[in-house]
Amino acid sequence: MNFIIVIKNRTIQTISALKSHSSINYGIKTMTEAFTEKLFYTLFDSNASLDQSIDELEKLFKDISKISCKKPDTLCDEIWNQFLEKLPFVLENLNQDAAFILENDPASNSIEEVYLAYPGFYAIAIYRLSHELYLLNMLLLSRLMSEYAHRITGTDIHAGAEIASPFFIDHATGIVIGETTVIEKNVKLYQGVTLGALSVSKDLKSTKRHPTVEKNVCIYANATILGGNTTIGKNSIIGGNTWITKSIPEKSIVTNTTITEVKIKELK
Repeated sequence: MNFIIVIKNRTIQTISALKSHSSINYGIKTMTEAFTEKLFYTLFDSNASLDQSIDELEKLFKDISKISCKKPDTLCDEIWNQFLEKLPFVLENLNQDAAFILENDPASNSIEEVYLAYPGFYAIAIYRLSHELYLLNMLLLSRLMSEYAHRITGTDIHAGAEIASPFFIDHATGIVIGETTVIEKNVKLYQGVTLGALSVSKDLKSTKRHPTVEKNVCIYANATILGGNTTIGKNSIIGGNTWITKSIPEKSIVTNTTITEVKIKELK
């Protein structure tokens, strides 16, 4: 028995020493998930009591800030007030996004279906909310919100990306949108699209590493577009499974030139 206690105590000491460099409070993840779901409920549920919900959101935000906000309490509280002021603007953009999805997806039956059942809309919603926190320098909270939406929807949108409204994501799964991506109005993305960087070198942190997608562009499934100097010109169509690392002029159609041959096998 004494030998078992010795092993336990030695293990505790070793783990404590290895953890000494970190001040991580894992509870921030579950608090952020509750905050994210409460935001979505507050903005979209017609039965939500706005006064009560906003009070609950404020409490959750301040609990998270105690862990993640590295500024004096008064400045952290002011960030909440600034974020609160942005919520009507975010909701206005999200209503435009939802209407754009309803207009462009033949499978959509109602605006309620878009709000409740579309993972692409959920990913856009959490992006727009986390983006405002990113702009307010709440970087850990915004990243945790992005990762929560990523886990729920399979869509990875960095909170730092600049995405105009309206915006349409169909099917959602596998989409990656990097931090310095710029997407203009009326863009449509399908599953598996990557808007990424050509290099992941740390010294490029402060540079534009991800593409710009201009107005009225449609990018089909599994297209990969890389590089901070890469611009997809307005009114273009990017075909599925394409690989793009240089700019595309406006009104272009880009296709994968691989030829698929179909042969009919005769049954014996």
